[in-house]
Amino acid sequence: MDSHAKLVEMLATRSASRGTFTLASGRQSDLYIDARLTTMSPDGLATIGPLALERMRVRGWTPDAVGGLTLGADPVSYAIAHASALAGAPASAPVRAFTVRKEAKTHGTGKLIEGPFQPGDRVVVIEDVITTGGSALKAAAAIREAGGVILGVLAVVDREEGGREVLEAAGLAVETLVGAAEIVARMR
Repeated sequence: MDSHAKLVEMLATRSASRGTFTLASGRQSDLYIDARLTTMSPDGLATIGPLALERMRVRGWTPDAVGGLTLGADPVSYAIAHASALAGAPASAPVRAFTVRKEAKTHGTGKLIEGPFQPGDRVVVIEDVITTGGSALKAAAAIREAGGVILGVLAVVDREEGGREVLEAAGLAVETLVGAAEIVARMR
């Protein structure tokens, strides 16, 4: 089974549920995808990191760093950074990972972005699940404000509910590893 098929299977069997749910966007849905059940598992991390690196390479994205809004983006960013170190990233240095807080700290340095992010970094914004695109837009605004140059948005799952189009309308290129229809087709 190739990496993409393996990821679809993991998401369908671990992360997807039917029922009545209120999503982070406030929308109601009969499908819930808790990608963290896959993105925080050892085999999920081992699959997502190399697959995401390959998708970025195909897109021509050579980021210095990857990151997005905590908590969903965090394990995905770390998986990509780790995979880049193991693979010997296309650039001379491995890809660094960072986290964008939902709100700036009220103590210490008051940072909104944590980790080895640097102004001028070429960045791919990471998202676990795109629904409306709101989380990726919030992360992108913080990254730009801190001096980052955004290459695009990479998401593990696109719920295929208009979020991709919102991001693209905001001038952000979008790459997704799996579409919701692929997950639904594999649900048991």
